[in-house]
Amino acid sequence: MEQQRTVVFAMCGSFCTFDKVIVQVRRLVEQGFRVLPLMSFAAAGMDTRFGTARGWKDQLRLITGYAPIETLQEAEPLGPKNMADAMIVAPCTGATLGRLANGISDTPVTLGVKSMLRGGKPIVLAVSTNDGLGASLVNLGTLLNRKHYYLVPVSQDAPLKKPASLQSDFALLPDVLECALRGRQFQPVLLS
Repeated sequence: MEQQRTVVFAMCGSFCTFDKVIVQVRRLVEQGFRVLPLMSFAAAGMDTRFGTARGWKDQLRLITGYAPIETLQEAEPLGPKNMADAMIVAPCTGATLGRLANGISDTPVTLGVKSMLRGGKPIVLAVSTNDGLGASLVNLGTLLNRKHYYLVPVSQDAPLKKPASLQSDFALLPDVLECALRGRQFQPVLLS
């Protein structure tokens, strides 16, 4: 009998994409993954026009059966205790890209990534940032050149209104995860 695979699913504060991302959490659970939700300080603590923090936490708990990890203390043991096979960061904001590229682990998401990398686990990044072709591009490039990072294919989401904005195709998350678990980057990385 095959052992159930576990993935940490971390959400950062690109609130406008939460509806798309929650669908992927549900898909992973339906595919048989045990999903441990994790939220950045912003995602776990801010009410926005896209929903309340409590509402998103309740949805994650209902879908996964687990309360979201929200603190540094809860995120730190993920790697050392071998709690998951991989980690997804979706949506991954420009701020999170910057922290990861520069080794800053001062949020639950970035400490969770650092903890998982300690054991050589794959990290899947699904980017959503208004400065993806601006200030965040250097950080994205840095991470793509590091071992254990895998990118969900990305494109400009509104090139005429927001020419520097990038957003991953969240629907590809399960496929990218399967490739990452085999040590391969899903292709193509850049969508037209």
